[in-house]
Amino acid sequence: MSEYLPGLAGVPATKSNISDIDGEKGILSYRGYPIEELAEHSTFEEATLLLLDGRLPTRSELQTFSDQLKDNRRIKFHTRGMMKNFPNTGHPMEMLQTVVASLGMFYPGNDCLTGGDACEDVNYIHNMSIKIIARMAPIVAMWQHIREGYDPVESRDDLSHAENFLWMLTGKEPEPLLARIMDVCLILHAEHTINASTFAVLVNASTLSSPYSVVAAAIGALSGPLHGGANQRVLEMLKEIGSPENAEEYVDRRLANKEVIWGMGHREYKTKDPRAIILQKLIDQYMETKAGNVSPLFDIAKAVEQVCEDRLAHKGVYANVDFYSGILYSEMGIPADQFTAIFAMARSAGWLAHWREQLADNRIFRPTQVYTGEPVRKYVPINKR
Repeated sequence: MSEYLPGLAGVPATKSNISDIDGEKGILSYRGYPIEELAEHSTFEEATLLLLDGRLPTRSELQTFSDQLKDNRRIKFHTRGMMKNFPNTGHPMEMLQTVVASLGMFYPGNDCLTGGDACEDVNYIHNMSIKIIARMAPIVAMWQHIREGYDPVESRDDLSHAENFLWMLTGKEPEPLLARIMDVCLILHAEHTINASTFAVLVNASTLSSPYSVVAAAIGALSGPLHGGANQRVLEMLKEIGSPENAEEYVDRRLANKEVIWGMGHREYKTKDPRAIILQKLIDQYMETKAGNVSPLFDIAKAVEQVCEDRLAHKGVYANVDFYSGILYSEMGIPADQFTAIFAMARSAGWLAHWREQLADNRIFRPTQVYTGEPVRKYVPINKR
């Protein structure tokens, strides 16, 4: 009998050269480049092209890619009309999954569903990746206005990916520092090896499903609070705590009841999540420029993290990326229920890199099971029972 490992914990599901994690040392790298260096020197556009193509682009290649993203930001009015008919109480992740799944009907192509060789066409794969990545951010931003009863803000070709998202979301010219923080957040969330949503990509890609269906499946997996939804829960937790003075009592009570402390701990890291370290530095930088005139949630978060380190560091439990990303988004004026959708915007880069890698050496996923039911037995007619 096969060994049963709940959740496939530690079971290699694929070979990949896209990203790597050393959980003991707290190292995350994209194509071999440390996340710290990418966050400091790169942009989301460059990091995305690195993930897709496997190498850092030249200046002209990056410019071409950036222009291609800008050229594909526009969303057809059919999609807008569909979004206007959604209930305004719908969660952004439900909206995003529905809209992305529908894009294949509005932007049909020679995809894998036709039975052709599109899934072996590098140009097709690259172009589809551009179309999806480019449209994810406008869709998320559009929903913020549509659900409030307003028309969306039009995109601007003079802005970067991160800048344009903030512009479309708020209708205001983004502050340079906030735009840079958003750009770094997108880089940090772009890829993270084979997690639940990326595994959903592999499974769906292996059936030669369309890339829109592949990404829609990944969005569904990401929406759960045990995966991408944690940063929204962190913000709710901090508001519940109310002040730094309440942090110790709150943490101790949750630990005593064996309840989750949102944003703490990670399946892979046995030290502090390197992405959380980067975000914490950005928070400090932002607080310095604002002379401390920021949300009290920052101080509550620091108090919670300190208590958790005192109680949990010996177990290898530290703050993860979700702990700080939600606070930063909140300071930008972004509603809490949009946090995971922003996560999905960024992660589309990694998802599509894995889609491409899966298609290059495809084999349909067909895992087995450990059967725990009844042995084969004889059927008893209903009149004899």
